[in-house]
Amino acid sequence: MEQILFKQVDFPSPVFGSALHKTWGYHSSGFNWLAHLDEDPVIQGRPVILQSKDCHALWASSKAVEASMPFPNEVEGGVIVRDDAGNPTGVFLDNAQELLKQPKLTEADLVRRFRVAVRDAHALGLTSVHDAGLDPASLAFFKSQVEVGTLPIRIYGMSFFDENQEYWGNTTEPIIGAGNDRLTARSVKIFADGALRTGGAALYEPYADNPSTSGFMRLDSEILFDFIPKFLRDGWQVVSSNVHAIGDRANGLVLDAFEASLKGANVTALRPRLEHAQIMTVADMKRLGRLGVIASVQPTHAISDMWYAQDRLGPERVKLLYAFRSLIDNGARITLGSDFPVESMNPLSGFYAAITRLSIDGTSPNGPNGWFPEQRLTRQEALRGMTIDPAYASFTEKILGSLEVGKRADYVVLSQDIMVIPPNEILGTKVLMTALDGEVVYEAHSPQ
Repeated sequence: MEQILFKQVDFPSPVFGSALHKTWGYHSSGFNWLAHLDEDPVIQGRPVILQSKDCHALWASSKAVEASMPFPNEVEGGVIVRDDAGNPTGVFLDNAQELLKQPKLTEADLVRRFRVAVRDAHALGLTSVHDAGLDPASLAFFKSQVEVGTLPIRIYGMSFFDENQEYWGNTTEPIIGAGNDRLTARSVKIFADGALRTGGAALYEPYADNPSTSGFMRLDSEILFDFIPKFLRDGWQVVSSNVHAIGDRANGLVLDAFEASLKGANVTALRPRLEHAQIMTVADMKRLGRLGVIASVQPTHAISDMWYAQDRLGPERVKLLYAFRSLIDNGARITLGSDFPVESMNPLSGFYAAITRLSIDGTSPNGPNGWFPEQRLTRQEALRGMTIDPAYASFTEKILGSLEVGKRADYVVLSQDIMVIPPNEILGTKVLMTALDGEVVYEAHSPQ
């Protein structure tokens, strides 16, 4: 958990803050999560909820827990972490997060956050973002922004899938290229499992550092087999369904569902997408390539997780984690992202991580050549992974993703040529200018 968010439940407005932690070892024996929060003088006596950086866990104070009770004994697709006496410890994983009462964001909150996000995105050279998991309120907000004017950034949205709702793929029209190609929402985001960081990724074998669990699926596999073919049939990308899968068991089950759904289908027209694809068996890597499913991966996750990954997975299984080169060698098409705010929004961080597999200070558990250096990408592959490949993954490769006559003039000007400078200089590169449709939306100020 690199950054966390303070939220007050009963107060007029949320309180924001940050803290530094590496990972949540929520199953640590004897650790009193509630007491740890409640002894903080700022938090004491207040309903406060902290979000893990991967958004797969919440950590709540006693007041926030009390305000949200009672809780069910079990939660399908989630965990209420309890002590030996069966009492909630204040940690809620995946679907159990929905049990905590939180303040709703106002329109003013959304506008303020959006302006800050767009400002930062432009300053880092981003012209398009893929928003993985639009809830109805977020989608309604983006649509309202299109109606009142031109969106200041391109958004490829993935509608959040709620397995408890009626199927809506045949009654809702996908949004394609609204507002001068600024807003598209033709994809569905299905969460298959949790995160490796919080121990919720669904594995075939138990975690090496917690043999009592092998993680969990956030939904029943029957739902995947039921809904994925429906969404694909009705013209949605599952990224017309986009499925979040991290553990090897989750990835295997999702590929089972894709394989059953894609028989006789035009995969190029559907472009199904596996979000994260963090750990896969060798057999499933081959199947991914054979089926034509896009692997959407995040290189910065690799250099964040490499410090604890072997403890969690063991020395052999860890070799299959973030195995980007193996995915490509098995015929898979990949696209690169950041998963911000889980990791840095800066695309240069992802470029650096992809080609070096080193931390920012140039180190790794495997030495100065990188963490499992055989899995590094070339600079050309990394650049494509942030330009033309995500354009393909969002059905926009004919208008975005490369500088060609007839395409939209979205571009960035950098202070250095990242294709030739030494790797340790990449993160020192500055964005000098960002343009969208030929209009400059960010320009660096010269030092006075």
